[in-house]
Amino acid sequence: MNRVLIKNAKIVNEGTIFEGDLLIEDKYIVEIAESISAKSSTTKIIDAEGNYLIPGAIDDQVHFREPGLTHKGNIASESRAAVAGGITSFIEQPNTVPNAVTQELLEQKYQIASETSFANYSFMMGGTNDNLEEVLKTNPKNVAGIKLFLGSSTGNMLVDNEEVLEKIFSSTPMLIAVHCEDEATIKANLEKYKAEYGDDVPATVHHLIRSEEACYISSSKAIALAKKTGARLHIFHLSTAKEMELFTNKIPLEEKKITAEVCIHHLWFTNEDYAKKGNFIKWNPAVKTQKDKDALWEALLDDRIDVIATDHAPHTLEEKSLPYLQAPSGGPLVQHAVVAMFEAHHQGKISVEKIVEKMAHNPAKIFKIEKRGFIKEGYYADLAIVNPGMPWNVKKDNILYKCGWSPFEGYNFKSRITHTFVNGQLVYNNFKVKDIKCGERLLFDR
Repeated sequence: MNRVLIKNAKIVNEGTIFEGDLLIEDKYIVEIAESISAKSSTTKIIDAEGNYLIPGAIDDQVHFREPGLTHKGNIASESRAAVAGGITSFIEQPNTVPNAVTQELLEQKYQIASETSFANYSFMMGGTNDNLEEVLKTNPKNVAGIKLFLGSSTGNMLVDNEEVLEKIFSSTPMLIAVHCEDEATIKANLEKYKAEYGDDVPATVHHLIRSEEACYISSSKAIALAKKTGARLHIFHLSTAKEMELFTNKIPLEEKKITAEVCIHHLWFTNEDYAKKGNFIKWNPAVKTQKDKDALWEALLDDRIDVIATDHAPHTLEEKSLPYLQAPSGGPLVQHAVVAMFEAHHQGKISVEKIVEKMAHNPAKIFKIEKRGFIKEGYYADLAIVNPGMPWNVKKDNILYKCGWSPFEGYNFKSRITHTFVNGQLVYNNFKVKDIKCGERLLFDR
């Protein structure tokens, strides 16, 4: 039997931090107490004194690029980077090649992950203008949700037929996750800047092309449609101050029919960073102004925003080095997301309890994930140990993404993930990922 005893940890769970011990047997947390003694000589003991023990983060939005785009990343490489970053479960998006828009194509991704994933996994079913029948076949027990692109991005899965949208919203009981940017607004803005700059449009205007207005028009429409149809709506990667008025903190998360996510990059960077980082911080939706970033932080802390995710979306250095108009949007983040939030904690912006709430508890609640996202007896032992005082520098030789680069390259983080457990297995230890692919398919209590 796999038995691990973690001693003297600062255990973070449901708004509290208490010093104590935790015992893992096989896949599960079996005991949490002030002091636990090893029950057998085969028990592995880890002394976590001075370190935080947190539930493994659940990233509700990643793009791991398999199948079809595996020169950028694949399920094995990117899940490996995720566990090194304390992310133990991920929900991947359908804009792979081919797009996951039939049940057969969706299940092929689950099959690949069952053989290669270091972390627990789920894959979203993609909606299009003409696959409603396939969408409605999706099993709510073992698929995270339905993903709709209401603005085109990598893979061009744009759903712009309003009649189809309303049908999807009104006919599926499943969570519908949306990418919200208004296509007509973006196209008009792009033409304006092309007229000004020709083919040499600079990355510094990305946030003006994919503008605040483009985001607000689309997200407000999606919310109006959800209210009209009663759909369960989750809006991905919010990026503007204006959109914050669309969300509420007046009701408990469990009662919300409309929930919101913010991503690491929108909390970290602003448009001022384009001058230095250019396409390497080119995301859709765009990183916007300091005012927007401040509003996102405020909404995150007062619970209008429910989840922190990554939108991890690797592209090669060669692709990102192309001129702005040709360079794809997206960047890799799973290895550095948790420590980036701990950096914000060191800066006095957010408590450790709040980080855990937004990166583990709330994704588990929103998607109704079975027995994950909390440190509780009987739950799966998906855990990370964080040393808050072990500085390290992000550089090429410690970046695990297949694409080999990070928007955080050169940054010194104060905190480091020292251990990660997935289903009770120690998959990451002493800054090395073990070759243990023990990720399991996420199941949902619905």
